[in-house]
Amino acid sequence: MNSMTVPATLEQLESVQKFIGWHLEAADCPPKTEIQIQVAVEELYVNIAHYAYGPQGGWATIRCAVEASPRRIVIQFRDRGKPFNPLAKEDADTTLTAEERQIGGLGILMVKKSMDAVRYDYVGGQNVLTIEKIL
Repeated sequence: MNSMTVPATLEQLESVQKFIGWHLEAADCPPKTEIQIQVAVEELYVNIAHYAYGPQGGWATIRCAVEASPRRIVIQFRDRGKPFNPLAKEDADTTLTAEERQIGGLGILMVKKSMDAVRYDYVGGQNVLTIEKIL
């Protein structure tokens, strides 16, 4: 897996998306799939930037690999922020109106629905969220 480590700030979102975009381009990813992946990457990275660390800040490592069989991309987000498993929270109830619904949860629901696999682990003091998408 190739990786990059950046300060977990919103200012780094563009560099993270370029890093993922390079892998998608090299894999000749279909445009619709590329959009789904980039939206998921944005959602997950922005969550790290907003919530993983307090005012002191911290770092995020993004790892990416394109695998051959089946042809898929595997993207992993790692941070040393407070432990948080976004998959443990109950999915947002999309049958409720916006006024009735609790704030939050729609982004991770969208990631879960658009990716082929989403996993969370807490390993060695790190949050590790992995997404996979068949190309």
